[in-house]
This record gives sequence, structure tokens and C-alpha cells, in this order.
Amino acid sequence: MHALQKIKQSIKSRQFTRRNRSVGGDLGLMLLLGGFALFSAYPLLYAINNAFKPMSELFLFPPKLFVQNPTLSNFFDLSTIIGNSWVPFSRYMFNTLLITVLGTFGTVLFGTMAAYPLAKYKFPGSQVMSNIIVYALMFNGSVTAIPNYIIMSKLGMVNTYWAVVLPVIGSTLGLYLMKNFIVQIPMALIESAKIDGASEMKVFWTVIIPLCKPAWITLCILSFQTLWGATGGNFIYSENLKPISYSLSQIIGGGIARTGVASVVSLIMMVVPVTVFVISQSNVIETMATSGMKD
Repeated sequence: MHALQKIKQSIKSRQFTRRNRSVGGDLGLMLLLGGFALFSAYPLLYAINNAFKPMSELFLFPPKLFVQNPTLSNFFDLSTIIGNSWVPFSRYMFNTLLITVLGTFGTVLFGTMAAYPLAKYKFPGSQVMSNIIVYALMFNGSVTAIPNYIIMSKLGMVNTYWAVVLPVIGSTLGLYLMKNFIVQIPMALIESAKIDGASEMKVFWTVIIPLCKPAWITLCILSFQTLWGATGGNFIYSENLKPISYSLSQIIGGGIARTGVASVVSLIMMVVPVTVFVISQSNVIETMATSGMKD
């Protein structure tokens, strides 16, 4: 009876809230959010339309957002250039997929394994390590490029896939993200699993990993975006080991005559990360809101 009264009071409070909600305020908020959505979608719409524009429309000033005379000639030109390459396009694609899978899996695995003890256990130096992780987030890739090259050279990994993969795995962003999420998991769950006879690794795989699903999916997306656009830079010299982003960047460097092809390349490099993000955006929002179980 008492529970029924609580339900009725909850329904009344919701109805009261709805009656006091301003229709004009809701409409204004929707228009504001719609404006921001259109502003954010503009670059994507522009890239999609540019891929189908003939050369005459690509050089119009001021540029037009929507294509007037759509054509597939840019796609055909790209396929012709790729077909004439002495390294098969499938090889570039394989290199990119291998680098992306290894880097993403390693980032999630090692980031979560390192974050678990830092988040749930106190040991000498744990606070210092946590502070170092936060400070390391201030350094961008340009600052760490030379140290990374020196380390990879000393390890003999220059001109290998690992020269691109290991720096991403060793980045502190994944560790920081996973640590902040694991902190919210109640220690009671871990202790209960240990009472039932679970080892630390058993606890990690059956308790920590499932509860951190939104966080590691978000980390997968961030790692995927980083590795998908990686060109290999100064680490990879062999043409057979270079990723697809390097191949497409060389195509773009062909001058004004390849402006249409460059538009198709930009669309290809943009569509894949955007698609991955759209599919997993609910997990990203949940992670960024730092939701999770609490004591």
C-alpha cells in the first residue's frame, strides 16, 4: 500500500512538472539545438557533395554547398589511379586494418589492466603515478615525436607496424579514461567475487571488463580514429608496409588536376570514422557523463 502511494505521488509530480513546462522554452531549445546540429553537419554535407561535383563546380566562387550536376567521374578517376599503382590497393588496406586492430586492441587491453590496480588499490607511489598520467595528457604528438622515434630506433622497430602501434598503446589517454570509470565500480563487487574464489584475473575479466563496456567502447573509437588516419610518418619507409592514408595522401598531392579525386579521398577518410562513431555514440555519451555504479 505504501509503495502504491509512492507511485501515485511520483506520477503526480511528473504531471505537475509537465504542466509547468514552457512550450515556448522547449521550442526555442529545439531550434537552438537544431541550429548547432546543422552547423556541425555542414562539413560532412560539403564533403559528400564535393565528391560528386564536376571540376567546373569545384572551382566556383563563392562555393555552393549542393552539387548541381552530379557525376561519378571523380570515383572513376580514383579507381584508375589506384589500379595503376605498383603496390596493390588491397595491400594498403590490409596494412591499415592490421595497424588499427592491433593498436585498438592493445590500447584497450593494456589501458584497462593498468587502470584497474590504480583505481581500486592503494600502494606506494600510486598517487604519484596517477599525477604523472594526468600531466602526460598535456603533451601532444609533436612533442613526443622525437622521443618516440629514438625509442623505436633503439628497439629496432623502425620500418615495422609496431613503430606506429606501440606509441598509441603507450598513450595515457586510455589509461586516464579507464581509471576514472573503474573508480566508480563498487569495491563490494570485487570483494564478493574474491570470496567466491575468483582470482584477480578472473575478477578482471568477469567483473571489471563487462562493467566498463561504455568506457572501452569509447576508447576503441578514439584509438580507431587515431590509427585510421595514421600515415606512418617517419617510422615506415617500405612501400609495402604503408597504410592506406599514406597512399591517398600521395594521390591528393598530384596538383589541381586531381581536385575531384582529392574530394573523393576526403570523403572516404571521413565516412569510416563517422560511421563507427554514429554506431557507438550512446556508449560515448554514457562514458563522458561518467555514469556507472557507485557505492
